[in-house]
Amino acid sequence: MIYPDNFETKVGFDEIRRTIKGRCLSTLGKEMVDNMSFSTDADAINTQMAEIREFRRIIEKQEDFPLDNFHDVREALKRVRIVNTHLEESELFDLRRSLDTLHRIKRFLIPPTADEQPAYPTLALLAEEVTTYPTVIQRIDQILDKFGHIRDTASPALHDIRRELARMEGSISRTLNSILRAAQSEGLVDKDVTPTLRDGRLVIPVAPALKRRIQGIVHDESATGRTVYIEPTEVVEANNKIRELESDERQEIIRILTDISNKIRPETPEMLRSYVLMAHIDFIQAKAHVAIGMQAFEPKAEDVPHIDWIRARHPILARTKEVVPLDITLTADKHILIISGPNAGGKSVCLKTVGLLQYMLQMGVSIPLGDRSTVGVFQNIMIDIGDEQSLENDLSTYSSHLLNMKNMMKAANDRTLILIDEFGTGTEPQIGGAIAESVLGQFCKRQAFGVITTHYQNLKHFADSHEGVANGAMLYDRHKMRPLFQLAIGRPGSSFAIEIARKIGLPEEVIDEASEIVGSDYIQSDKYLQDIVRDKRYWENKRQSIHQREKDMEKTIARYEEEIEALEKSRKEVMQKARQQAEELLKESNKRIENTIREIREHQAEKEETRKIRQELKAFEENIRSEEAQKENDEAIARKIEQIKQRRERSANRKKNKANLEAQAAEAIRKNAYLRHGSQQDRPLQAGDTVRIKGLQTVGTIESIDGKMASVIFGDMRTKMKTERLEPADTPKAEESTTGRLPNLASYQISRTTRDTIDAHKNNFHQDLDVRGMRGDEALNAVQYFIDDAILVGMQQVRILHGKGNGILRQLIRQYLSTVPNVTHFRDEHVQFGGAGITVVEL
Repeated sequence: MIYPDNFETKVGFDEIRRTIKGRCLSTLGKEMVDNMSFSTDADAINTQMAEIREFRRIIEKQEDFPLDNFHDVREALKRVRIVNTHLEESELFDLRRSLDTLHRIKRFLIPPTADEQPAYPTLALLAEEVTTYPTVIQRIDQILDKFGHIRDTASPALHDIRRELARMEGSISRTLNSILRAAQSEGLVDKDVTPTLRDGRLVIPVAPALKRRIQGIVHDESATGRTVYIEPTEVVEANNKIRELESDERQEIIRILTDISNKIRPETPEMLRSYVLMAHIDFIQAKAHVAIGMQAFEPKAEDVPHIDWIRARHPILARTKEVVPLDITLTADKHILIISGPNAGGKSVCLKTVGLLQYMLQMGVSIPLGDRSTVGVFQNIMIDIGDEQSLENDLSTYSSHLLNMKNMMKAANDRTLILIDEFGTGTEPQIGGAIAESVLGQFCKRQAFGVITTHYQNLKHFADSHEGVANGAMLYDRHKMRPLFQLAIGRPGSSFAIEIARKIGLPEEVIDEASEIVGSDYIQSDKYLQDIVRDKRYWENKRQSIHQREKDMEKTIARYEEEIEALEKSRKEVMQKARQQAEELLKESNKRIENTIREIREHQAEKEETRKIRQELKAFEENIRSEEAQKENDEAIARKIEQIKQRRERSANRKKNKANLEAQAAEAIRKNAYLRHGSQQDRPLQAGDTVRIKGLQTVGTIESIDGKMASVIFGDMRTKMKTERLEPADTPKAEESTTGRLPNLASYQISRTTRDTIDAHKNNFHQDLDVRGMRGDEALNAVQYFIDDAILVGMQQVRILHGKGNGILRQLIRQYLSTVPNVTHFRDEHVQFGGAGITVVEL
């Protein structure tokens, strides 16, 4: 039971509800937000908490959970259950996308094999019984394209109709263009005018004074009256034929949609049940996102009424300002808390925080508490806060409070949470305090839980003299004269009436007279109470400070232990790495030196060099072996690292020496090759020889020799030149061919980088360039690069989208195209595909 009816507004849950609703993706989830209900079932609450907790993990891990296309097609599915009805294109498209989302949600949550445990078990239970429809999705894909439009191939009849429609439209376009050119040549129409559509019919814009010069039907005129739109007589019949074809097209589309709707109809009841999963997922993801924004968490609810909250925060106030966390405890031993303290000290905020968070929990929403908090479940939550005057019911403020007390006492039991602000106020203080004390006694008899704020001394004394009731104080800094908004349980709070009156500048005479009226005993008792609260706060702060220092010391000791362990581990890794580097260095050095020796032998180098290298290798190996005996010595780590550095330096020197030996060997090879091939250089050239032109790198083959003239083939080119201009050359190695490369580029000595660049341009080139919205210089620059790339990759035709507008871009671009030698022709695009807004360029 929730009391009164406007409970959500009083505690602020209506704002939380709006926030969750705003995070929903569709009406599916928003309906579930509207239907949220107060639950007294701890198991149901824990299930909702687990759902939010699991979805928060999905969000925090940034997993690819399907949250797109949450379309609500329930109304369309309900309508299509009637025979001879059909889904429209947009409804069918939304159905296809939402069914695909349902399929992907189930695939995400349910493991592919029965033996595998789901990663998110609570969410998986929601999806377990849901039916998916991959066959329906496949059938819809055969009818609709990726934009949700009926495909031409949806049926043979539709394909024929649309083909005939395109043919007729093309014929009309050609006829209209012919008429338009004739009208332009006669000066009846401006040069930049193009055919346009009015009421679905192709027409020509004409000045009103000239409309009788063109035979046809006037369909419309512009808003200014300066242009009329005429459908020439020559195309009227063709346009009528197009209307017939469009009507046939619509009838065929309806037939196709009716056919697939007939196939979907038997599945609609189960489909509607499947959409419950989508609604649940939308609802849960909205609550998870709100929980992350509030820095809330999902506690485990116990089926015992109690409150043990640490660092509770009011989620709405926390959006706009820093909120002091609240620690509060209500148990069976101390089930009613009487909070006192100064005005504007946070008593009402404390009360609303308790009511809002407990209500949020039992509505299945995460709450902003510390993770060590524990929560219980109440059967009733009742609140009395604010002014409830009613002219309609003839109720005063105090009467409304008494009516609330009556209803609360009637419903109160040991599973009730009662929240009362300014208990007993609204009437004469003595009788009001007496009635409040009596009502409080009834709440105690019924073992009800409660948080009550008051200024009455008798209620503070009641808490001290009755078991089950505890005093609490909202703390106030008496020196700085400002509230601290902190709740301290165990002692009553002072109202600080004298101090606050003195702070705001009330005359001292008035303050002294008021003190005499209430008596010195009251003033002294209030002062003693303030001192007790102050001392308690001081020692509480001391205790917390010592506790925090102990925790910091424990963390420091733990960190030192971890660092020592990490240092030991690092030392072992350094030793292991040093050994591995030494072994690798030995193997690499041995391999390189052996290769060098082999090469030297092959090239007949001096044996002295070989002997010298082997001695160095042997010394290096002995050095490594000697170090192996010391590798377990913990005291020699630094020395070993230094030795490794030295070994690297020696290795670098050996590499340098080896490079010198290799250079010498290469020089010897070059000399031997020169000696071996010298005879070939001296002999006369013959047919079949591989040659190159002196001073150039291009390689060719001699086809025939006639005296001093030779016929030579270079790539695909044959030429004749004197033999004295040729010299022998080695046969070039054939490069690996790549599919799609331009032919014979290798024959012309074009570099691989150039060929790769050309290939990349060709693969990534798009035949359409869109310059709409650009300035003139930007558009011309883009067109220049575009035409250059088109020529480079060998395109025959490209299109430039510049729009119609005032025709400035069109004119600039065409002026430039007329200066490009490779451009053979340019023209307007077909009127059905953009007309004068697109220029087609032929290269």
